[in-house]
Amino acid sequence: MSEDVNRRTFLRRAWQTGLALIGAAGAWTSWDILRSAPASGLGGVVKTIPEAEVTEIPVYVRSAQTYLTRIDDEIVGLWQRCPHLGCRVSWCESSREFECPCHGSRFNRAGEVRSGPAPRGMDRFAVALADDVVEVDTGTITEGASPGSESIDEPPQGPSCIGAA
Repeated sequence: MSEDVNRRTFLRRAWQTGLALIGAAGAWTSWDILRSAPASGLGGVVKTIPEAEVTEIPVYVRSAQTYLTRIDDEIVGLWQRCPHLGCRVSWCESSREFECPCHGSRFNRAGEVRSGPAPRGMDRFAVALADDVVEVDTGTITEGASPGSESIDEPPQGPSCIGAA
């Protein structure tokens, strides 16, 4: 035997069902917004170039904002930012050094500060190999060495790209 549903009962059930659907949609949306997404790009792990392409001449990888270079058979990832005020340093082919165009800091190929107002060398990112591809963990930053501690002995090879040194 079916129960007679009056108007008041029908509207109450309709409102309860509608509110339950709105609550479920709100919970679903909140979950999508609040759950952590896997980090990629700057702040996460970035797949860059094949290991064979990394030489002693630094290679710039835009997606990781990193210069990759090889020092004593080790691949080093140097962050593009100058530790002085955060300007983007450039690799100068003529002097074979990194040079900051903003205030003139100069760094050797290992990112160690040679001159200028920079308080330390260029910061480094953790680097790993996966299937012969260099992966740069831009979420793991190691501060550069203090001035005066150079691990490689490579004097400037020519004139500076930013003017007189």
